[in-house]
Amino acid sequence: MSIIVNLDVMMAKRKISSQELSEKIGITPANLSILKTNKGKAIRFSTLDAICKELDCTPGDILEYRKS
Repeated sequence: MSIIVNLDVMMAKRKISSQELSEKIGITPANLSILKTNKGKAIRFSTLDAICKELDCTPGDILEYRKS
């Protein structure tokens, strides 16, 4: 896949656990794990917005495009 999710990197930089982030943004830890491991097929803009607000970052910090 050419879209890489760098959520784990941003979480490490902000020193926040998966459990804490999932509670703050209102998604299950399992769904957050799917995003973190780059196994998701889609992400809702509302979820991306909540992640960016909580981690004080931009969508570009979370999502990266790499040519295959």
